[in-house]
Amino acid sequence: MGTSYLEQPLLTSPGQPLRVAVYSRIAHGIRTGVFALGTALPRETELGTALGVSRTVVREALMLLEEDGLISTRRGVGRFVADAVPHAGLEEFRPLDLVLAEPGATVELRHVELTQQTATDFVSTYLRVADDARFWFREAIAFRDGEPIAVVQEYLPVGDDRAGFGAAVEAALPDIDEAASTVLMRIVDRTGLAFVTGVCRIGVSVAGSTRAKQLGLKPADPVMLLTQTADLDGRPAYLAKVIVSPTVGHLAVRQSSGG
Repeated sequence: MGTSYLEQPLLTSPGQPLRVAVYSRIAHGIRTGVFALGTALPRETELGTALGVSRTVVREALMLLEEDGLISTRRGVGRFVADAVPHAGLEEFRPLDLVLAEPGATVELRHVELTQQTATDFVSTYLRVADDARFWFREAIAFRDGEPIAVVQEYLPVGDDRAGFGAAVEAALPDIDEAASTVLMRIVDRTGLAFVTGVCRIGVSVAGSTRAKQLGLKPADPVMLLTQTADLDGRPAYLAKVIVSPTVGHLAVRQSSGG
């Protein structure tokens, strides 16, 4: 169960603990159905062998998964995927396909455009690249249970060789028009590449004529703007801008006291 998924290269960025990369790989597998709800996970030794890490690293990652309610331990039996997975919000960096999803609802992206462009002020500012740098621009419409809920725009540097990211981007793009996911989702699914940090900035605006047509809204209807970045090797490698329809409902941010 999930063996081929686990055996994909476990890519990490400098300074990132292995337990975090293992946590991210298994958590993503749980959230995307590689590991079905309520089923038993492979044992620690099996996970370690498949992932190429020590049993200690696996145990530390499993403890984090249990703290987040993604798995549970049955004494003398083993560890099991939770019967219901907590819905994480904007506090956790994940592909936006998962951020926009809800329990029991499917999010599917429909491709609009893929082009290579020269950096704009927006891209230069957030990706910290030269003004004449080239980048990939991908736009898609996100549908949830058949209803349009967001316009998703992704920006990825051309020829970025950090942690194998550039090669992963190039491999994900040739048939992206046939994919029902973000470019980032494809990269994570195929490589398990885990980003060290991510920031999601939240703003508000109005739909405007073009986005209104794409989302089935009126031009003056309010929309939420999410600007998401993620770092590799201390520099931004991924940028996304998402125009979210008010029909999407609430996007949660889990809080804690930090104690």
